[in-house]
Amino acid sequence: MDPVAAAEAEAERRKALPPAALRALEEAEERRAKAEAEAAEMPTELGGRIKGLEPVRYGDWEKKGLAIDF
Repeated sequence: MDPVAAAEAEAERRKALPPAALRALEEAEERRAKAEAEAAEMPTELGGRIKGLEPVRYGDWEKKGLAIDF
């Protein structure tokens, strides 16, 4: 499906939603944007993982199938 058709389909789905649902979607989009902005502001860890999320926060205690013990 091309992006234009997908955007039009999404707009049609949103028209059918009640006002409370639309408000909830807008609030979720704001929270998501705020979280992404805060994540971008975080400093990089020196000597830490190059790729991926912070393991302490997200519980990702393995890399390439090997358990990592801090």
